[in-house]
Amino acid sequence: MSEQNDTIFGKIIRGEIPSEKVYEDDDVLAFKDVNPAAPVHILVIPKKHIVNAFDAGEEDAQLLGKLMLTAAQVAREQGLEDDGFRLVVNNGAAVGQSVFHLHVHVLGGRAFAWPPG
Repeated sequence: MSEQNDTIFGKIIRGEIPSEKVYEDDDVLAFKDVNPAAPVHILVIPKKHIVNAFDAGEEDAQLLGKLMLTAAQVAREQGLEDDGFRLVVNNGAAVGQSVFHLHVHVLGGRAFAWPPG
């Protein structure tokens, strides 16, 4: 993990800020969003500090895949397998990224409209 990760997610990873964890391993952490946009709203983050999709490199390909697999696993564990769920990755402030540490939102438990936004 980068030492320059002073985002709220970096502090959560280091245990400086508490979170309601639903999954953790050496590479990723998943926890409940404190301001949920749906009945189920989990954030899945890499422990490595990656600002956004543009900041990821070829060396991060396996980690990015693990984020997606972890998101699906968490969705299943949260009971979203039958009704489905939405994965959201915001990339930049103009589209809603407020924490500049790559993260996947796992949203479910209600109907969603399309297109989003």
